[in-house]
Amino acid sequence: MKHVLAVIPARYESSRFPGKVLHPVGGKPLIQWVVERVRLAKRITEIVVATDSEKVMNFCMAQGINCMMTREDHQSGTDRVAEVATARGADAVINIQGDEPVIDPQLVDLLAERLVEASDWDMVTAATPILDLRELNDPSVVKVVLNKAGGALYFSRATIPHFRDLEADAILAEGLHYRHLGIYGYRRSFLDQFIAAPSAQIEAAEKLEQLRALYLGGKIHVTITDARGPGVDHPEDVAVAEAALREAGLL
Repeated sequence: MKHVLAVIPARYESSRFPGKVLHPVGGKPLIQWVVERVRLAKRITEIVVATDSEKVMNFCMAQGINCMMTREDHQSGTDRVAEVATARGADAVINIQGDEPVIDPQLVDLLAERLVEASDWDMVTAATPILDLRELNDPSVVKVVLNKAGGALYFSRATIPHFRDLEADAILAEGLHYRHLGIYGYRRSFLDQFIAAPSAQIEAAEKLEQLRALYLGGKIHVTITDARGPGVDHPEDVAVAEAALREAGLL
């Protein structure tokens, strides 16, 4: 059986919301919600919270959550994930954001299954249809364009694909715009290649790590889903996350 590892990076000193991974959401620390949701996934063989904080480590130990203290000098969450994958000897790794308390376990399973059973993909990720013009034009919303096989052609903060001859209110009806969701799966061999490579110029320009994978020639499958639970980036997002938990019957 393949060892499919789920790693949840959990930095305590978030620049936009310090201490958010331990901040209470519906009476429970944020990171605990994420771990409990991922535990419901059937294709994951191990879950590890990766942190650089003793506070997070102590909390996880008290709750019986696997946690690994990782180096403080990592440049990205992917580097932190790779350190854990190496230590645990994983065959495949799912990188799950530590600030999404309503993460869908079925989506995690879909990504894990594709990594294990479809050997022609180096990475997997997810996206959801864009239904709002404000999202479409928002540079904080990352867009992805797909090829015939469901692979990623390109990711961008810009509005892609660009329709030269359509009015703005007609563009979304074409159904070609997708919002990238921040969950990734890697084959271990490609993850090792990815972190050994220097940052690509297009990656630095857009501030999007996944562009390094495309630059290296990696094949990234994109699962389309309607599951798009809110992330907690700022203190004001806590109320939104609690509303989503109530709507999902989890609170």
